[in-house]
Amino acid sequence: MAGEKSEKATPQRRQDSKKKGQVAKSAEVPSALIMLGGFLLLSFMGEGMLERVLAMFRHHFQQSIGLELTPQSIQNLFELVTFESFKLMLPIAVVALVFGVLGNYVQIGSLFTAEPLKMKLEKINPISGAKRIFSLRSLVELLKSLLKVVIVASATFVVLWRGLDELFLLSQKSIGHSLAYLAGLTVQMGLAVAMILLFLSILDYLYQKFEFEKSIRMSKQDIKDEMKKSEGDPLIKSKIKEKQRQMSMNRMIQDLPKADVLITNPTHYAIAIQYDAETMEAPMVIAMGKDHLALKIKEKAKELNIVMMENKPLARALYHQVDIGDSVPEELFQAVAEVLAYVYRLKGKIR
Repeated sequence: MAGEKSEKATPQRRQDSKKKGQVAKSAEVPSALIMLGGFLLLSFMGEGMLERVLAMFRHHFQQSIGLELTPQSIQNLFELVTFESFKLMLPIAVVALVFGVLGNYVQIGSLFTAEPLKMKLEKINPISGAKRIFSLRSLVELLKSLLKVVIVASATFVVLWRGLDELFLLSQKSIGHSLAYLAGLTVQMGLAVAMILLFLSILDYLYQKFEFEKSIRMSKQDIKDEMKKSEGDPLIKSKIKEKQRQMSMNRMIQDLPKADVLITNPTHYAIAIQYDAETMEAPMVIAMGKDHLALKIKEKAKELNIVMMENKPLARALYHQVDIGDSVPEELFQAVAEVLAYVYRLKGKIR
């Protein structure tokens, strides 16, 4: 079928889709990387962050316990607690930002577009919304979410099961030891879940890429229309070429009076040669044509009384090897020089 979307998208179609913000992207990748980065940070800096939290509590319980409660003292205390909390949370926020940006960059590269933010009535169309909710894609997303919950719950259970004996003995341990063990166990569960989510997010990205490629497929007619649009309408292109040929012919006719000789085939080719020993190192082709254009050049040459000389091999060689405005090549220079010498002698006889 002519309208069947069976062809891969062209580079132009991909570029247009990217400008509109339509790219293969999984929201799971940044989320998994942020979670992984956060728990890696806790595994390396957790003890230091805990010490800072405890130091903050010690300071406030020791220094602020006898603080006189006034509006100014409460404001100062609030500002201090806020600043300390900000310093404590800053590394986590930076890691989340870096890993979030990285998660998007590895998928789509650098892209900034406001196209998805534009107001479109179809976005609030209840019928379109209902179709999206009850579509096959929504069902797939639901199954993915359920699968993710099952896998994450299973991974968490495995980590807890491995530490089950130690968990039962926590009642006999000190509070500090218990808290430290639970913190370590939490980090282990977080890292395990993050790695699993990262693996699932890669699978989700591959699925999203497959869906995206399917959504931007083109029909053969779409490709033809795009080529026509990029290359221009054939009718307009032919008119432009015709105009260019006309302008080129007009320029040749204007330069034709400067010619010293017109070398012909005699009917198929016409080559006009100009040579000025004082300003030119070699003879130059100032006009040339084939068939109908050659006939026009010869008619104009007759009106201008330009000497015409028939030399089939030379005319054919010049036409195929030289462009208008080029000098005669070395391999043809001897033959052209003989023609010019004959013309100069001829003109001398006429005088």
